[in-house]
Amino acid sequence: MENTQNYHMSPNEFRKQGKLMIDWIADYYENIEKYPVLSQVKPGEIKNQLPDAPPAESESMEQIMADVNSIILPGITHWQSPNFFAYFPSNSSGPSVLGDLLSSGLGVQGMLWATSPACTELETQVLDWLAEMLQLPEKFRSTSVGGAVIQDTASSAALSAVLAARERKTNYQTNDSGNLGNLVAYISSHTHSSVEKAIKIAGIGKNNLRLVEVDENLAMRPDLLETAIKNDVQNGLIPFFVCATVGTTSTNAMDPLPEIGKICQKYELWMHIDAAMSGTAAICPEYRYLLNGVELADSFSFNPHKWMFTNFDCNCFFVADRSVLIKTLSILPEYLKNQATESGAVFDYRDWHIQLGRRFRSLKLWFVIRHYGVNGLRYHIQQHINMAQQFAEWVRTSADFELIAPAPLNLVCFAHKKGDDFNKKLLEAINNQGKMYFTHTVINGRYVLRMCIGQTNTESSHVIQAWEIIQETAKELISKE
Repeated sequence: MENTQNYHMSPNEFRKQGKLMIDWIADYYENIEKYPVLSQVKPGEIKNQLPDAPPAESESMEQIMADVNSIILPGITHWQSPNFFAYFPSNSSGPSVLGDLLSSGLGVQGMLWATSPACTELETQVLDWLAEMLQLPEKFRSTSVGGAVIQDTASSAALSAVLAARERKTNYQTNDSGNLGNLVAYISSHTHSSVEKAIKIAGIGKNNLRLVEVDENLAMRPDLLETAIKNDVQNGLIPFFVCATVGTTSTNAMDPLPEIGKICQKYELWMHIDAAMSGTAAICPEYRYLLNGVELADSFSFNPHKWMFTNFDCNCFFVADRSVLIKTLSILPEYLKNQATESGAVFDYRDWHIQLGRRFRSLKLWFVIRHYGVNGLRYHIQQHINMAQQFAEWVRTSADFELIAPAPLNLVCFAHKKGDDFNKKLLEAINNQGKMYFTHTVINGRYVLRMCIGQTNTESSHVIQAWEIIQETAKELISKE
């Protein structure tokens, strides 16, 4: 006898619950400022409210959402709050969420062109749009010898760049023999930790990663880079890779791309540019200068999921010569062979990154660009920068606080003049209030506060309130000493 029992959610039930979920998310955004920005729960508090065993029988969406409200929400740090000033923005937006919902609903597996042509071709076109918006050189466009692919994060982009650089330098022998030789890579002492991780994963080894010191603006010093390269060549080592950063995570420092690029060309090193957050600013013509020198790079990446209103995850990775990347990462088992691939007329993006499977990420990026338009994106980026520059000016003219690093865009590094211990207490006291959330870094041995302004719905009133909270809390702490 045929079993007709069915546990699936019907289309009608999905329609009902989907509308309720959209309402829930809209209500969340309307009420987000009522929640403490930094979750106030203690370690283990969420897990202890969850059952030890999974449910044997089906539970209703009403039951599930009740637990979301009572258990999950208290354990959320609200990255989408306009009072979130920590780390870096991971901002989202309505059109991005809807594009991601459509991607999830379609359930596309876009590993090959043949497995969903629209997934590949939309991605190619949207990334060419971005190349135009950022005024990238022709070599980074699909119409040339290069092109671009959407990765999950800048970490994966860095790993892909390291692997391609490794294979180009060893004439593609490392993938066959596993013999790395004496390869050496170079980053600044402020480069993101993901590059060190990529060097380890690629088998280069941490001992073969050189940390180049920075100047007074915390940017890589080209003279010290060239000195390090020369020393390694004289010692029989093989320099192969340099990562330059447009906007370091700690301080938003800008490495000198033209000078680094010329050194890379001189010694035949792969130049990768990590512009994870700050690359978005180059959409604005007045900040395009930040990418001067990108024409000398072999690869470039930035994250629309940081500051371009596109929800996580979405990294755009551009390469000047796609053949190197494809030759490095392509493996073609029999079950993936198809006529379109064999024709050579299509991109199979599975050959452009580490993983085989891939989501239809370009949909949310397409939705965002079309909803805002280039001018709308520029407007909001400019607003964030203006707010940060105003905050920096308040710090600069304050009798109690001081700027610790240049603030070229939307990140302000500052500190109270009473020293490290006081700044630690100040940060903890403010974050425990729940009205705002910001973080710290260490610069030249000093404990420094970071104010990063780039959340989608942050307005000047939120920044004004943040500065008031910082000043008032500092005064309260001093009065208790």
